[in-house]
Amino acid sequence: MKKSIRSLSGRAVSAFLALSLSAAFLTGCSASQDSGLTPVTLNEVAHSIFYAPQYAAIELGYFEDEGIALTLVNGGGADKVMTALISGDADIGFMGSEAGIYVYQEGSQDYAVNFAQLTQRAGNFLVSRTPKEDFQWTDLKGTSVLGGRAGGRPITGNSVSQIPSPHPGQAPAARSLHLWIPRQSPEKFSDKVQKN
Repeated sequence: MKKSIRSLSGRAVSAFLALSLSAAFLTGCSASQDSGLTPVTLNEVAHSIFYAPQYAAIELGYFEDEGIALTLVNGGGADKVMTALISGDADIGFMGSEAGIYVYQEGSQDYAVNFAQLTQRAGNFLVSRTPKEDFQWTDLKGTSVLGGRAGGRPITGNSVSQIPSPHPGQAPAARSLHLWIPRQSPEKFSDKVQKN
């Protein structure tokens, strides 16, 4: 009797696990297909209050209204977002232009194209190891600047050659793109650089 009870309970557990796994594998497979929505995976660099318009659009159903079944993924860094984008794990990479510039700079034929902007100004800032009174952007000439995040590529003194005088609140990197592309000549981007 004990043997048959064990066999019965073992079969019940096996059947339950099989059904559970089947349900887990099939979850979400047909939701966007049945609804007629186009599935789009958006991989964002980080969750941030700066992206509140995007989160509001998701919560208010604006993507569904446009026929998009949006899946939002937190990439945990621009390098990981770019990897997901290039590998096809993401349809859209939501990040700053820095990672895209690095991929292009390496000579990749399959590079990302920046096509939209969500925030007016970056929430980035410049920090130094030592205090500097009366800081001027020209103080960066001949220095190394680490762009983006710890582990990012440094911008060496040879690259920091032409520092514009930005309007208050505007990041110099956004106004002089050539600083981010050391191997490209500034003339190539002269129409993008606003001179004061």
